[in-house]
Amino acid sequence: MENETIRGKAYILGDDIDTDQIIPAEHLVYDLDDPEESKKYGTFALSGVPPDRAGLPEGGTPFVPEGAWRSRFQIIVAGKNFGCGSSREHAPFALAKAGVRAVVATSYARIFYRNSINGGYLIPATSREDLSRLFRTGDEVEIDVEAGMIRNLTQGLEKEMVPLGDVSAIIQAGNVFEYAKQVGMVSAA
Repeated sequence: MENETIRGKAYILGDDIDTDQIIPAEHLVYDLDDPEESKKYGTFALSGVPPDRAGLPEGGTPFVPEGAWRSRFQIIVAGKNFGCGSSREHAPFALAKAGVRAVVATSYARIFYRNSINGGYLIPATSREDLSRLFRTGDEVEIDVEAGMIRNLTQGLEKEMVPLGDVSAIIQAGNVFEYAKQVGMVSAA
């Protein structure tokens, strides 16, 4: 994670975005390990978010364009309790498949937070204030993971995030299994 910088367009969501909004239950039928079939998780990422809760301007582009599996947004900025609901690991997987590299929220459902890190899907960064009220969908954003800073390049704002702490090593390793190998908890064979 040394000097990792994530840069991309922000997609704004509000509070209490649950896992069924992130990836609706009817789309949990695809094989996570099949490279072609798993693209469907990207196709349907955030498809359960009600239009009034999505941070799109009137007539804006959906998170994933129709017929695609990748989004033009790499960073989600949300309010509190992101990833609440069921414990499905498909939620961070779907976001990652769609091209999301980080979510920045004021708080997370614990299981979503752990699934994001343990699977190495995306970085769940915690903001010190509700940036979903300051940032706009489409803003160009840069996250300096090591420094714990988020910059809204479009608006010229810079905000501090909560340090990742002990989970940094797992994120740097790629996922919890790679971390366990690196520290000798499991055999590398």
